[in-house]
Amino acid sequence: MIPYYRPPRMSDINKADPTSTTAISTPMDDQQTAETFEKIFFELRKVIVGQTRLLERLLVGVLCRGHCLLESVPGLAKTLAAETLADVVGGSFARIQFTPDLLPSDIVGTRIYRASSETFDVEFGPVFVNFLLTDEINRAPAKVQSALLEVMAEQQVTIGGVTHPVPNPFFVVATQNPIESEGVYQLPDAQRDRFMMKITLDYPTADEEMTIIDRMSINPPVPKQVVGLDELITLQDRADTVFVDRSVAQYAIDLVQCTRTPDRFGLPDLATVIGLGASPRASLNLVRGARALAMLRGRSYTTPQDVFDLAPEVLRHRLLLTYDALARDITADHVVQRVLATVPATWVSPKPNDAFQRSTAQSSSTQPGHPQYG
Repeated sequence: MIPYYRPPRMSDINKADPTSTTAISTPMDDQQTAETFEKIFFELRKVIVGQTRLLERLLVGVLCRGHCLLESVPGLAKTLAAETLADVVGGSFARIQFTPDLLPSDIVGTRIYRASSETFDVEFGPVFVNFLLTDEINRAPAKVQSALLEVMAEQQVTIGGVTHPVPNPFFVVATQNPIESEGVYQLPDAQRDRFMMKITLDYPTADEEMTIIDRMSINPPVPKQVVGLDELITLQDRADTVFVDRSVAQYAIDLVQCTRTPDRFGLPDLATVIGLGASPRASLNLVRGARALAMLRGRSYTTPQDVFDLAPEVLRHRLLLTYDALARDITADHVVQRVLATVPATWVSPKPNDAFQRSTAQSSSTQPGHPQYG
């Protein structure tokens, strides 16, 4: 099994020190950041028709240094979206097609004996790139899937007792097909929890499909690089500085707590549906994602709406449903929507001087779960 490589077209971080985290010294101002994101989305949409939510969530994952799990039927541009994003930010890209005969060494690398020098050399695997696409990750057994655990969590790989860091930034996009059940291995709960978001894709509309035919049938567009890896690292650092009010963080915590103890939030019927609630990684990723989403939307502060919008992607793969729920055809998305419609949000009102009024009063919306802020 030989993984597919697409070497970087404009920047090859593998030739540099993979541990380097050097960023440009001058921080981006708000206008420059907004213009940068506008150019990035323009290049992405030049290639990808529709799928706006997918593109936004992928960029949120990159800014948060997280990883994304994509689920859809074949042919909905999952691989194309990941490769296009790598091109736009100038990162190296590799794609691994997961199969039942794949070995962990095919992913992370192995030691090779050189008879001429009577020594062992390390042959690095395809994980040593900036953007890694693991196609149909549920085609490989758990032993192979678990080979990604260390590199996803710690951005490093251990081969022969020696630790090797992967390039920075590092972003994993995994795909899986939900319609086939033969020859597939369900992701372990610990593996799913390592993904920041699970993004589900739907078919394009009739107009979007016509645009796909017109755009891709003869001369497919080629994206241009908008930023370099140093600028991308700077954007990641800038996302870490976005202001999060305590009330916004409390809203994220309440959503996660509701999946564990739904009776406390007026949803006792969900106690027989949810076997295991979301982990603390859900709370962390909701807040981190809200920071990145706020920056994408041109704000230096987060609102409950940012948490609300990201909640389905952050929570759906972290809920373990009971057999009773499966027998009644209740999905994780149904549970998340109930939680979002019940848990109230709080008010967040920015002052004219760009300081933020912190309020502990709960929203009085007539539709619970829809955050309001003024």
